[in-house]
Formats: sequence, C-alpha cells, structure tokens
Amino acid sequence: MSSFSNSDEENVGMSPVRKRAKRTYISASEKNIILNIYKAELLKNPGKSVTDIVQITARTAGVSKRSVFRIRKEGMSGEISSPKRTKIRQKIVEKVDDFDKNVIRRIVHQFFHRNELPTIEKVLEVVNADPTLPNFQRTTFYKLLKSINFKFTRRGRNSFLNDREDIVVWRRSYLRQLKQFREANRQIYYLDETWINAGHAKNFVWKDTSIISARAAHSSGLSTGLKNPSGKGKRLIITHIGSVNGFVDGALWTFESKKTVNYHEEMNAAKFEDWFSKIIDKLEENSVVVMDNAPYHSRKIEKIPTSKWKKADIQQWLRERGIMFADDMVKIELLHIVKQQQITDVYAVNEIAKRKNVTILRLPPYHCELNPIEMIWAQVKNYVAARNSTFKFCDMVRLFTEAINVVTPENWKKCIDRVITDFEEKFWQLDGIIESAIEPFIINLNDSDDSLVSNTSCESNIE
Repeated sequence: MSSFSNSDEENVGMSPVRKRAKRTYISASEKNIILNIYKAELLKNPGKSVTDIVQITARTAGVSKRSVFRIRKEGMSGEISSPKRTKIRQKIVEKVDDFDKNVIRRIVHQFFHRNELPTIEKVLEVVNADPTLPNFQRTTFYKLLKSINFKFTRRGRNSFLNDREDIVVWRRSYLRQLKQFREANRQIYYLDETWINAGHAKNFVWKDTSIISARAAHSSGLSTGLKNPSGKGKRLIITHIGSVNGFVDGALWTFESKKTVNYHEEMNAAKFEDWFSKIIDKLEENSVVVMDNAPYHSRKIEKIPTSKWKKADIQQWLRERGIMFADDMVKIELLHIVKQQQITDVYAVNEIAKRKNVTILRLPPYHCELNPIEMIWAQVKNYVAARNSTFKFCDMVRLFTEAINVVTPENWKKCIDRVITDFEEKFWQLDGIIESAIEPFIINLNDSDDSLVSNTSCESNIE
C-alpha cells in the first residue's frame, strides 16, 4: 500500500479539485502556475518518482497527467507559450442552409409522387448528382435527414423515409385552413424575409474555352469573359409582404447586414413587431397573413413553464396566478398542475394582427415551397443576378429596387396558382397515398440498431 505525501495529508477531508473542461486552452500564465506546483512538489518530496510528482500536480491543478508532462517538457526547454487558437469546426449539418434543406425534402417527396420507396441510398444518389447541392457522406446525410424532421417508417419488409407525424398533422391543418379561408373569399397575404449579397450573380455563363489566358485574349482582340465577383460582399436584408394584388405598397423593409453568417442573428422580435405594427393598417380587414415560424415571428407574450424551468420559478409562476400547490411537491407535480390549466400560447404578432381582425397562419417547418413569395424572391434575385456587373453594394440595391418594381400582380397570381397546383394539391393527395401504404410500425431514429443505419422552420430562399 502506498504512503501519503505531506501534500496528500493536507488535502484529506477537502473537496477534490474540479477538473478542467475538456478541449480548453491552457495559457502561458496557467502553464507557469502548473510548472511551479510541480517544482514545489519536487522540493517537498525529492525521493518520489517523476510519475508520482506529475500525478500529484495533475490532481492539484485539475488537469491531465499528459498535460503536466507536456508542460514539464516545455519548461525544461524554456519555451512556455500559449497555444494558437484554431476556429471551432462547425458541423457539416449546420452548414447546410434552409434552401438546400428544402430542396432535399422535395427530392424525397418526388419519390413518393412516383410511388417509389425513398431509401437513404436512393435519395443520397440523387442529391450528390445535383451540382447545385453539397455532396454528403452517408452518415452525415442520415443526420441531415433527421434534422429536417424525417424518420424511418417500416412497410412490410422495406424501410423508407417519411415525415414525422406532427409535421404531417401540421401540414394537413395548414392546408385545410387555407382552403377554408379561400372559400370564404378572405384576402391572403404572404410574408417572408430573404437577402441579396453585393456579389450576387449568375452561377452559369457562356465561356469561350479556346481563350486560355489574358495574353491570348489580347493578341486575338477578344476577352477572357465576364469578370467574377471577388466575394459575396455586403448583404441586404429584405422583408416584404404581398398578395394576388402584388406587393403591399409601403411595406418593404430593408437594412444592411453587419453579420456574415446568418441574417437571422440580426432579426429580433422587437424589430419585426415594430415593422409589423406599421404595416398592419395597410392590410385588408379580416385578411390572413401566411408566415413561417422564425423565432422573431413567434415571441410569446407569456412564457409557460416547461421542464427546463427551475422549480422555484415554476412555484413563483403559480403563486402569481393564485394557483394552489403544496410546498412539498416535486417539479414534475408542479408541471402537471401547469398543464391542467390548459393555457394556450399567445404570440405578440397575433395580438398585433387582431387590430385589423387579421388571422396569422403559420407554415409547417421546412415547407417554404408552400409560400408563393419564395418564387417572387427567385424572380427578383434573377433580375439582379442578370444585371449585376459592378458587384458594388449601392449598385446591387438599385437593381433590387428595380426588380421589386417590375413584379406585377400577374406575376403574383401565377406564383400563387402554381403553389396551389404543384404543391398544395399534391401534398394533400400524397398524405393519403402514404397512409394507405404504411403499416403502423414506427422505428425510432434514436435506436442504436445497426439495421437502421444500413437501411426538420424554410425561413428563407437562399442563393
């Protein structure tokens, strides 16, 4: 049995040192502290082995023995320094934008329309063959499908992809309500946000393949082709609303983005609600506004307790409403009382809409093809891309303004009619086809069964 050192005896009865979080940087100053601990232990216990001293130092400093050995080696060479910080790698699934996710969803549903089983292998083959979409490995693609609300459903001996039940219910409810609103002759407006970069241009252009250098072009009196943008450039964030009568006059909201990753980071409920409050009076009485489920569209006026809440906060919520509960109740009992109140979520945007007796109708997640304004955005962006030659932000904004002005009510009607025939009617029929083909045996994607491995709000049109 090994004996305790002096430092071990001093630590008896004390709380253990908390270990350092994994994958965190050890700065030069921290390394020096660890090195000093090592040297102090070495002086206290000159007869102990290096391994024992390192173990005591690691336990005292809350780091691994490997880190202590590495710092000891650096100290002996006299080169103590802070490591170079590298960027945290972003997961591949998180890099896929909402537009590409929506395209992948549509590819899966094209199999349904052809009455063909969409396995991962079949869908992945189509996706990887599409030059406009990223290429995926099978495991990554599996995770991506799960993130956009697909699951595996077993039909007899075959497994295939299908939307989650809650998404199907949401979609059916959306389509049923939309049909009722149209039958009641209520005006329907379609709202959405998007963006355009200063460097927005056509992806495919004609190129003279015989010109292989600038020198060859100059000597022959020709050119090397169109100039390419050096980068995406500044970004214009756009919010608008329209109907079969065209864009709503005076409702356009734009601003220059200060971010480079995702424009949703700059949108918030306060800004959106302020804009919506100003344009609500421009809408017809008793109309309907279709929008997606972006967080800034869905701020709740009153937050209802969930399992993430602290017990004390749930108790306070109940007290403020005069709801009785026992002090010895555990958290799950308190949440059960909350559930019994049958309180429905109240959204700030819905309350604003009530001023004009306007109804808010929210799209199912990742169903931006059901919003005709997405096709209008495509028309606007194509107009800009075809004429953008300077790739300057001010010139792009001018082209965007022109593009908005050339969109006519006829364009809107065509887009709305196309959504009805190409998507709404097909989705309605498709859910019935799938239901008749599926046996009620659902496989949970979270299962660790290897046989599964072998067999998700579209919020914007991103180019």
